[in-house]
Amino acid sequence: MNLPLSVFEMPVDRELNACGLNCPLPILRAKKTLSEMASGQTLRVVATDPGSVGDFQSFAKQTGNTLLVRDEDANGVFGFVLRRK
Repeated sequence: MNLPLSVFEMPVDRELNACGLNCPLPILRAKKTLSEMASGQTLRVVATDPGSVGDFQSFAKQTGNTLLVRDEDANGVFGFVLRRK
């Protein structure tokens, strides 16, 4: 039986480490990185700010990018995979 990959194992086009950054920096860095990517490409963001969970959901809705998956590991690190519109 094949288990689905976690957000931390999914193949993506780019990765952004926003660990240790607080709101709004993870979103601002993600926005900048996405602007440098082609439509349809995927970006994984890892962050430690608990507020980033709601922030990335709102960011995806407001910008039209797709939040494909989000997860949290045992160490309190949040992972998000976004697809650029």
